[in-house]
Amino acid sequence: MNTLGNLLWLLIAMPLLGCLATLFLRSSRAVLHIVSWGVPIISVLSLGTIFSVFDRAPVFTSGEWLLLDALSAFHLLGLYIIFSISSVYAGVYFSHEPKEQELTLPLARRFGALWFATMATMALVLLSNNLGIMWVGVETTTLVTAFLICLHTSAVSLEATWKYLVVCSVGVAFAFMGILLIGAAVESPGGVGAHVLQWSEVVVAAPNINPQLAKLAFIFLLVGYGTKVGLAPLHSWLPDAHSQAPAPVSAMFSGFLLNMALYCIMRYIPIVEQAPGCAGWAHGLLVVLGMVSIGVAAVFIISQHDLKRLLAYHSVEHLGIIALGLGLGRLGVIAALFHTLNHSICKALGFFSAGRLGQIYGTHDMRRISGALSTHPTWGVGMFGSILALIGVAPFAIFMSEFLIIKAAVETKSYWVLALFLAGAATVFIGALKHAVDMSWGTPSQSVRPQKASVAERALVFLPMGALLVLGLWMPPAFWNFLEAAADVLKVPSP
Repeated sequence: MNTLGNLLWLLIAMPLLGCLATLFLRSSRAVLHIVSWGVPIISVLSLGTIFSVFDRAPVFTSGEWLLLDALSAFHLLGLYIIFSISSVYAGVYFSHEPKEQELTLPLARRFGALWFATMATMALVLLSNNLGIMWVGVETTTLVTAFLICLHTSAVSLEATWKYLVVCSVGVAFAFMGILLIGAAVESPGGVGAHVLQWSEVVVAAPNINPQLAKLAFIFLLVGYGTKVGLAPLHSWLPDAHSQAPAPVSAMFSGFLLNMALYCIMRYIPIVEQAPGCAGWAHGLLVVLGMVSIGVAAVFIISQHDLKRLLAYHSVEHLGIIALGLGLGRLGVIAALFHTLNHSICKALGFFSAGRLGQIYGTHDMRRISGALSTHPTWGVGMFGSILALIGVAPFAIFMSEFLIIKAAVETKSYWVLALFLAGAATVFIGALKHAVDMSWGTPSQSVRPQKASVAERALVFLPMGALLVLGLWMPPAFWNFLEAAADVLKVPSP
């Protein structure tokens, strides 16, 4: 096993060590400190391994159990960004919780252990070269993250937890059937024998696999992993889980958990698309499911009154946009990957702001939140700015990735898709902007006192917002090359 291959195991092992360490700490403050500092340190130590993939061919461990290529490296980068800023935010958020929801030592240990365990299992999913182990990793994330939703136990949070467990477990069971069908398709003449579930082998054998089984497999996989993604009409668990979980958990869910599930679907696109007579078939399904998600989200965004549920439906919308981009040729794939990172950063900022404003106002009901810009300028700006970015206002980066998706639709002559996308985006723009304006201005309740922000709070607002502005105004050539290399893994030809 080469040295770099050993490091891939280390990317999974380091969060597991953090998980064990939290169980032996003797104060909730110590747990929050190890989370706030440990996750960013692990992330920084891992960056060298991530970017090494661009200096050489994809990296494998011995036995080819783990694989690091441009696609997994890009998603790992998103994982470390979201977990790092969410971990720092967790220290801020839990220090402002009301006394009745104070983070006791047992709760802190549970949060810290599950937080690090979630990071480890997500890294396993992204690095796995075996489709079966990838599935095990996804199911493990469901079990681990479920108990983060009900960290503060209530009837509503328990209901959301059980709904998440049941719906996602049923969905992942569908994905398991898809994996079995892929294995059966590959075991046709020209298959890969003992390596039937090794992605690197299956994608090479794809031009010779059984096309009927490949199509059926992708339907099961799209339904299965699409449930975890939260694509409509498979999204029923998502608004409840996002609204009931503590804000750092909601940020992690929306900022990366959904991306991880969509990553699993991405891995099957080049397999199905290269099967005989299947060109364009998987792409077409992604376009349809993406458009349904955008349309459903637009309807619910207009009628929402809860701020965290509003952000949850924005997740349904934007994951639909990403799925749409994946179905619109090579430029669409590049735009979708760009949108993945933009949405993650923006949604983390949105849930950070919603969490702190909820603590300040004592509610997430948008009808009772007004004058946020004067009550707490930092988090008021964070909330207003994140919603502006989510609805595609220039010059935020989401505007640029959506513009690239529009360009991809024109290149592929998907004019009806373009028309529906613009209609859905316009509906979301009008509905969400009204919510943002109503919360940002007006006269706050007399019971709400203006508050000042700490240095950490300012950093958590203005660094993500600054990143969204920079990427909206300037595309670094190295980052564009990163996106192109990740898109190459999906083997999508230019139109």
